[in-house]
Amino acid sequence: MTTAYDESNIFARILRGELPCNKVYEDDATLAFLDIMPRTDGHTLVIPKAPSRNILDIADADLAAVMATTQKIARAVIPAFGADGVTVQQFNEQAGGQVIFHTHVHILPRWDGVELKPHTGEMADQEVLAGHAETLRAALEG
Repeated sequence: MTTAYDESNIFARILRGELPCNKVYEDDATLAFLDIMPRTDGHTLVIPKAPSRNILDIADADLAAVMATTQKIARAVIPAFGADGVTVQQFNEQAGGQVIFHTHVHILPRWDGVELKPHTGEMADQEVLAGHAETLRAALEG
């Protein structure tokens, strides 16, 4: 059974400009912005601009664009945040851990010996996120 795409999801609302985000990168097909409930400094999300619930229904071209942007961000977060590596995560459907039903990829800078923060549901300080977005945008431009 396929579930229809819900145009009222939070990422669709961000794409329409109804909700703000700390944007770090945008092109014709994708948008990358900081997660408002980060599990690590620099935790970034990449989404397609075209509607899709997840990897199970995304168009091939949109998936390719998302992965190209994911790679671009993953390469930039390491020097931007002095990370030792990066974790890339993508969840599909509720049983697979998906909470927001618009395709998205998590990019999490990682440091040796440092565990991910737990997902508490609490939003990070907006000034801190804005600073992290600026740091990442600078790394992408450099």
